[in-house]
Amino acid sequence: MSCLKLGDELQRLREVKKMSREELAQLMNVSRQAVYKWENNKGYPDIQNLLKLSEIYETTIDNLIKSDSTLQGNININEDKKKDEDEILHPGFYIGIGIVFLGIFLGLILGNLIISTALNIVGTLIICFYKDILKLFRDIKKDFNEQ
Repeated sequence: MSCLKLGDELQRLREVKKMSREELAQLMNVSRQAVYKWENNKGYPDIQNLLKLSEIYETTIDNLIKSDSTLQGNININEDKKKDEDEILHPGFYIGIGIVFLGIFLGLILGNLIISTALNIVGTLIICFYKDILKLFRDIKKDFNEQ
């Protein structure tokens, strides 16, 4: 079972239960095409559907996932992304704080409220939306390179 893909294992388990794709789709409350995609390794069921499948096939999610090393790799990547998203002190935090302090400093030294306010707003936006800004720039760069 260790070299099988999740889809192969799902198809095998369905056949052991002597169920058609249509019957499984009805039990799962999904389309027959969804079951077809899962069994042909063209997509993965979400976690709720994995739970339902494990109940129907009387196995554990762990056993289903262990059959597909590609799926395991995707899970690890998603866990790494989750850790990155949870990190509060990302580089944008430090850049934003620096810009806010620069705005306060220039406001005190120059007495210019407009520059101080503008820098404080920019710094705050960078703190809050650093990852979104990076994603935007990556998408723009990708679009630019494709042309």
